[in-house]
Amino acid sequence: MSNAPVVAAVDGSEHSLRALEWARTEALRRTAALVVAHVLPDSVQLYAARRSSLADPSQPDEHPDPVGEHVRDILAGAAELPAEVRYESLEGSVPEALRVIAERALMVVMGSRGRGGFAALLLGSNSRAVASSAVCPVVVVPHAERSAGAGEGDGDSSSSGRVVLGLHAAETADDVVAFAFAEAAARGTTVQVVSAYAIPPAPVMVVDAPFQVIPPEGLADDGNAVPAEREMLRSQTERLAPFRARWPQVPVEQAAVPGDAAERLVTASRSADLVVVGRHHPRRSVGPLMIGSVAHAVLHHAHGPVAVVPTLPDGEDTA
Repeated sequence: MSNAPVVAAVDGSEHSLRALEWARTEALRRTAALVVAHVLPDSVQLYAARRSSLADPSQPDEHPDPVGEHVRDILAGAAELPAEVRYESLEGSVPEALRVIAERALMVVMGSRGRGGFAALLLGSNSRAVASSAVCPVVVVPHAERSAGAGEGDGDSSSSGRVVLGLHAAETADDVVAFAFAEAAARGTTVQVVSAYAIPPAPVMVVDAPFQVIPPEGLADDGNAVPAEREMLRSQTERLAPFRARWPQVPVEQAAVPGDAAERLVTASRSADLVVVGRHHPRRSVGPLMIGSVAHAVLHHAHGPVAVVPTLPDGEDTA
């Protein structure tokens, strides 16, 4: 769907306005249309339904929608806009309305917490529901409190601006990897691929070992890596080969880390432009874990935008 739009879901909250700005920039970068989607408040939907059922011509056609007007005013003052900007007022529940519009979108961008969210919640129910079920990639932009530490990282300023891909060599779908490479190509930046391996039992275990970064030319095994790490890096290299060939202009760094993949991805999110994870469905998952434990944890704790990418229908592409 090369002509599909970037959809920004807004509700007037500061969280959704941060997502709107991210979506505006992404649409410009992708030379795509921007669709600003606003799910009408229940009161407006009820008014429209009652007016329709009563067929009373004395009632005004439209109910005031201050959110829609506010968003239009904000975009009117933007420095640059995509060639095409559309506004769509949606009806129904927020998750269902956004799932429907996602069927014709390049991606859906939304805030981590909406107007009705509790301050203590890191991820709102609507953003979790849409990320769990939309047929296109969903980018969740964190609220200001969570992104305040972005850029501080762990002292490695060289990773600033990268697209970070959480990769399970055997399970991550090609669509997820392709999305990460396409994003890096559009941004003119590097893909850093992070995979985790289980820590083998040993008398002495180094839990907080640093990333081993592998240059694009291939593996550099100096003999110091543990066998599990070497195997993980080799699996990565094999899996990434066709994507490197398709996007030769995108630099790639490989990182094999022991232990918890989600923790490493959250750490990397402090200095990344975007973290990309797949929507893996465990066979017996229920509730919030329906997007997979790693994606769920990263969405809840990341300091920057997170893209949750499903396996796309046959014939579609993320490039």
